[in-house]
Formats: sequence, C-alpha cells, structure tokens
Amino acid sequence: MAQAMRSQSSISLFATDGKPHPLQDTLMVATVVLGLVAFVTGFFDNLHLLSSWTGLVGILTGAYGQFISETTRERFALIIGLGAAGVGFYLGMAHGGLFGGLTG
Repeated sequence: MAQAMRSQSSISLFATDGKPHPLQDTLMVATVVLGLVAFVTGFFDNLHLLSSWTGLVGILTGAYGQFISETTRERFALIIGLGAAGVGFYLGMAHGGLFGGLTG
C-alpha cells in the first residue's frame, strides 16, 4: 500500500505540476487580457463594440482553456478572466451590443 501514499510537496493555490503547458498558458493569458479589456471598456457607452466583442472572444477562449486546463493555477486565472470577460460582454450588450449602430 506504499504506492498509494503521495507526499504533499507544496500546498499552494498557484502550485503547478512542474511540466510546461504552453497552450494552456497562452489561453490563460489571452483570457485575462481580453477580460480586462472587456471589463474596462464595458463602462464606456461608446465602446460597446469593443467590449462586447472582446468579452465574447474572452468567454470562448476561457471556456476552451477551462476544458483543457491541467493545474489549479491555470483554472484560477481562467475563472478571473472569464468573470471579467462576462461582465464586459454583458455591459457591452447593454450599451448597444455586437452590431449596435452598424446595421440598419
């Protein structure tokens, strides 16, 4: 039964498994950046196109990142980015939407 025991090296929210995850890290950074842009621009009425589109893309990249994430560090940052992207997306939709002012 000795093989069932695992040593707990470091209990940390940002602990990784020690392996590189370039795709997951790229999606994590992209989601956080898109979420920040969507969140900040969502508070300005005239930037609804930027906030709604960056929010939508941030939500999609964050969802795929959550699907393939492997560590708690990745999931934590993805949830923060997803939340910011969601708020920015909904504020952008409330101020005019994805195509507001461009059609008819």
